[in-house]
Amino acid sequence: MRASRMLSILTTLQARGQVTAPELAEACEVSVRTIYRDIDALAASGVPVYADRGAEGGYRLLDGYRVRLNGLSQSEAGALFLTGLPGPAAALGLDAAMIAAQNKLMAALPAHLREDASRMQERFHLDAPGWFGEAEEPKHLRTIAGAVLRGTLMKIRYQSWRSEKQRRLAPLGLVLKGGNWYLAGQVDATVRTYRVARVLDCTALDENFERPADFDLAAYWQAATLRLEAEMHPNVAVVRLSPFGVKLLDALSQPYVKARTQLAETSDADGWRIARVPVGKTSWHAAAELLRLGPEAEVLEPADLRDRMTELTQAMAARYRAARKT
Repeated sequence: MRASRMLSILTTLQARGQVTAPELAEACEVSVRTIYRDIDALAASGVPVYADRGAEGGYRLLDGYRVRLNGLSQSEAGALFLTGLPGPAAALGLDAAMIAAQNKLMAALPAHLREDASRMQERFHLDAPGWFGEAEEPKHLRTIAGAVLRGTLMKIRYQSWRSEKQRRLAPLGLVLKGGNWYLAGQVDATVRTYRVARVLDCTALDENFERPADFDLAAYWQAATLRLEAEMHPNVAVVRLSPFGVKLLDALSQPYVKARTQLAETSDADGWRIARVPVGKTSWHAAAELLRLGPEAEVLEPADLRDRMTELTQAMAARYRAARKT
């Protein structure tokens, strides 16, 4: 156990350059005192690990010291071969590099782990796009990815929902969501999200930018998607649901809506239950969402949404009656 932990400390120092004792303790799930003992043991065994004092200090390895790739467990070796996603890598122009890296990793593995790593590739596959959707192949993705990696500014011409716009931005990161690529770009100290497929034209500039030290792409994306979902469902409808309607609502609702739907514990004499369901901004958007439930749902509130449901269902019934007569 200690040998594995000490190898983890070494690889962490090699990957991150300088790490504090509390950070190592958290990563290894041990006490800071244990980290101090492990560092002393590494130094005593000849590993050139040094401590930089001060508020911004930490442990680091002597420049140029490298840890050889060994000590991987069976599960760790297999997990490494699950990280290579051929589709996204090809879209970014990194497919050849990924294959070369995996070949080098395979060659570095002990013989008894190579078979397990190959088996992992043969038996697990990631299909990123959602059902009935296709992965986008944006024209300017590779140019944008290059600017993201180099940390250089960009000029883009972008088609938003409302109009065509031009932006000079700092590309902070790319996200692949449901087969679609999104760019987190900073404009005037504000980070915004751009769908890469809607970039009509782009130019990478020979001008570097200072990346915000506190920017975390994963945290930004989580907050941005939550904010978008909240903006798309700002209102609440009170809906009466049949037993089958309850199942339909659960099956058809987006995760955001499903997590925030409040369903009454008790049912009425007919077995129907009352639910408070997040819905879209306008009565039209809300009605479009709830019409999927058909006759298994009845909108009780708000009144304008109930009126809209009445209007739409009556118009639909009239159209179908007319079509049957002809």
